[in-house]
Amino acid sequence: MLTLTFDYADAMAVLGPLAVQHEPHSYDLCARHAGRVSAPVGWQVVRHQLLDPAD
Repeated sequence: MLTLTFDYADAMAVLGPLAVQHEPHSYDLCARHAGRVSAPVGWQVVRHQLLDPAD
């Protein structure tokens, strides 16, 4: 699961690790739906990658 958060002031959609607590304008998504995220025209999508602790 991943969390999608919208930052309206910066016209940005951020997809990252599952949030620990609920934040306004955030939505938890399964991997299938997270992979299909798109943003409105003119917006930026930022995808945070988790680092593998074994690296």
